[in-house]
Amino acid sequence: MLVASLFLLLHQAGASQGSPAQPVDFQRDIQPILAKNCLSCHGDKARGGLRLDLAKQLLAGGESGPSVVPGKPDSSLLLKKISSTDLADRMPPRGDPLRPAEIALVRGWIAAGAKLPAQTEPAWWAFLPLARPTAPPGQHPVDGFIRKALAVKGWDLSPPAEKAALLRRVTFDLTGLPPSPAEITGFLADQSPGAFERVVERLLASPAYGERWARLWLDLVHYADTHGYDKDQPRPNAWPYRDHLIRALNADMPYDRFAREQIAGDVLYPGDPGAIEALGMLSAGPWVLIGHAEVPETKIDGRVARHLDRDDMVGTVITSFLGLTAQCAQCHNHKFDPIPQEEYYRLQAVFAAIDRADRRYFADPAVARQDQELNEKIAAVQSGVAQIVSRRVPAIDQQIRTARAEAESLGKSPRSPAAEYGWHSPIENKAGAVHWVQVDLGTARPFSRIILEPCWDDFANIGAGFGFPVRWKLEASETADFKKAILLFEQQADLVNPGISPVVAPAMGKARFIRLTVTRLRARESDFIAAVAEMRVEDATGKNLALGAPVTASGSIEAPPRWRASNLTDGIHHAGKPVMPEQLAAVQKKIAALESQVLSAADQKRMVELRTELDQMQARRDALPKPAVVYCGTVHSGSGAFKGTSGKPRPITVLRRGNVTQPGKPVTPGGLSLLTHAPADFLIEASQPEGERRAALARWVTHPDNPLFWRVIANRVWRWHTGRGLVETPSDYGRQGQLSPHPELLDHLALYLRDQKGSLKALHRHILTSATYRQSSADIPDHAALDAGNTLFWRANRQKLDSEQLRDTMLLLSGKLDRTMYGPGFKDFVVEKPEHSPHYQYHLHDPEDPKSHRRTVYRFVVRSQQQPFLTCLDCADASMLVDRRNESITPQQALALLNSRFALVMARHFGERLGALDPAKAASQAVFEALGRPATPDEARLLGSLLRNEGAPALARLLFNLNEFTYLD
Repeated sequence: MLVASLFLLLHQAGASQGSPAQPVDFQRDIQPILAKNCLSCHGDKARGGLRLDLAKQLLAGGESGPSVVPGKPDSSLLLKKISSTDLADRMPPRGDPLRPAEIALVRGWIAAGAKLPAQTEPAWWAFLPLARPTAPPGQHPVDGFIRKALAVKGWDLSPPAEKAALLRRVTFDLTGLPPSPAEITGFLADQSPGAFERVVERLLASPAYGERWARLWLDLVHYADTHGYDKDQPRPNAWPYRDHLIRALNADMPYDRFAREQIAGDVLYPGDPGAIEALGMLSAGPWVLIGHAEVPETKIDGRVARHLDRDDMVGTVITSFLGLTAQCAQCHNHKFDPIPQEEYYRLQAVFAAIDRADRRYFADPAVARQDQELNEKIAAVQSGVAQIVSRRVPAIDQQIRTARAEAESLGKSPRSPAAEYGWHSPIENKAGAVHWVQVDLGTARPFSRIILEPCWDDFANIGAGFGFPVRWKLEASETADFKKAILLFEQQADLVNPGISPVVAPAMGKARFIRLTVTRLRARESDFIAAVAEMRVEDATGKNLALGAPVTASGSIEAPPRWRASNLTDGIHHAGKPVMPEQLAAVQKKIAALESQVLSAADQKRMVELRTELDQMQARRDALPKPAVVYCGTVHSGSGAFKGTSGKPRPITVLRRGNVTQPGKPVTPGGLSLLTHAPADFLIEASQPEGERRAALARWVTHPDNPLFWRVIANRVWRWHTGRGLVETPSDYGRQGQLSPHPELLDHLALYLRDQKGSLKALHRHILTSATYRQSSADIPDHAALDAGNTLFWRANRQKLDSEQLRDTMLLLSGKLDRTMYGPGFKDFVVEKPEHSPHYQYHLHDPEDPKSHRRTVYRFVVRSQQQPFLTCLDCADASMLVDRRNESITPQQALALLNSRFALVMARHFGERLGALDPAKAASQAVFEALGRPATPDEARLLGSLLRNEGAPALARLLFNLNEFTYLD
């Protein structure tokens, strides 16, 4: 028997290495070997990034490279590992090694080409192309597909909802607000055909539609007005992105363009200001301020911060638009979906050249064109000046350079790292923009002179004197508004760069407030700024009266510790020798005289003409409207630690285990090969503009044949309307996501949206006009016993109003809702200690403040400290991508609606409105407005008694706490 077994083994080995009569079959011969010996580590766990249970990944290999080279067994890492005699290198590392016959089978399979059967890794339903299903005839297509599923159980749709409940449901769904009494009365009285359809059209045309649906999208992209993390500094220019969403949705922008603009709008739609605002999606998430502003990319922490930045961009785009968890492939191949780690980093490479930063743009495309044309002309004139200057006699030229060096070295001292600190004006595109900064001495105090200390910053190789004002003036006043100001000193002529020498102004007087007003900014590379390290206000003894004094400014770049307004009086600056403005002016005259000696008369004449022309064009540019600013994903060119890329993409490599200190194979931009609608390799050359990377991704994501792009949004819209998705994992369509019980309806809605040219309003209309949407929410116990989750949609789901809907409704009922649209968000908090880590104190805010009575979508959203009232009511956490909110029921919610300061104030104002009505009608009117239906006789009697005995505010508080107020039937 032993001899026979040995003969059989040797025969199998020999056959595998030679020309076997029966070819090695993967499923019959190889898969059992791998399952028994390898998959405990290289299955779902994917040790070393290697999975041997998925066909594509078996061949691709893991962190050590390809595991199998078809046709070359001796070059295949898999065979080397399983046949190694070195216990430290052999696989499997524990237990018995593979038998010689098993190794021979693996060798033979590889030698024969390592063929894999197609059925080894069946395609997942979500990755397959959209299939156009045939809707059951004679009814609305949505109802046909739903009834088809219900018919299996012998069920049908529930009866229609009552008209008042339906009107309240659809009005909140589309606008986030309740219907008005007039709208309720009109709809209840309208018995004509098409009455509900006309309501839907009216609501879709309402500006409130964009406000409501933008709020849902902002949840998806985790938008906030602060950076997050420990510093959580504000983003004062994030709001234009929010406004863009509202405008785009109200205009029914095609969904594919809506998506493309948020990935690469500046490239695909040049000249459209909205396409720049849309890039706010890429910057919507958290951002590590310290890891960027204080730690350069040369440091490990700096590389980690920028890696996390790109990871967030990848996650936001791929999760929101495609419903995939691509970020799970950051450290290894995705454990459940066919997303290799390399493809995750190809997505990161798309965003390799951009950062999160402020970007200037013109809201008027015509002005933008004028600005661009003037900049091009100015550059051409400056080039002409440079050509004339290049003809100077070298010997005299050296004298000019010496004179310029003299100007820069007056009182020059060695550079101090502290000179990087100071006040920095907002960045402008014209030199004539005016900015001021002032100090408060506390009381009126006599002073003898004012000294301005220059900054040092190596941005654009400027160094000493970075941003020192060209023209400026100093004023004094007894009041902070400077309505009665005394002029102390004015620098009317252009001031040469003082280097690091302090500039002394002969200013004497007595006052509480001292203001520096910059009337001409200094040029950088392509923009203009002002920067001052320190303002010293000295008395007769030389004491600095301004040391530690409070500072306010018309504008300030707040990027601590390098730049912030408070640095102007922190005592940190260079210790150079003081220089008077007239000394600098003398050097300037000396330079001009030298230049006149070395240029021909014709050149001098042409130089005057060019400089005159340059001044005129700069004046024209200065006269243009001030550009807007949006915080977005953009190319950043900065200084210090946060230098940015200036448009040159960072090299991206596969990181072993996601560790920035272990770079591996370089990658180029690309998509995901699990989707076959278009090539996943974007074929972008390194020399191409960075925007081509984002444009390629935008086209790939929004391709008409990309099944996930259309399925994901169709499901989101359905879920936001019905309270339950056709796929209940709306941001995970992979193998860990849930299967859809209605695949035909999902593809029908996806194709309907695509066929309607991406019109979201058409999709709303299609869903809302179905009998499925208009069903009653009443329970049917027999159905609930078999389908408690209502997965078959045999009734409408009763939905809870979200926190924004509740707050906006309370404002509306109180008569205090301010319907002003757009602009910076209102702040329902008081900020303490803003210079370091701001403390956002909600309890110090006055709920009577009319500036905070706008719709909640316009709220200034703080990432680290959520608004207590809204958080209690399940508001989204802006630190996370939220595709569906929690719906909790807690005692704290009842207390918030009953006793919070906001609820008490709004109840009082609601009560005041009711108090102006006929007491006999006030209770009924309160029910009509708050619940969207007429009061019953018993309700009118009981609530009327409460109103008479406890007052109208008590009635309002009771209504705020009714289930019927907080839920939609």
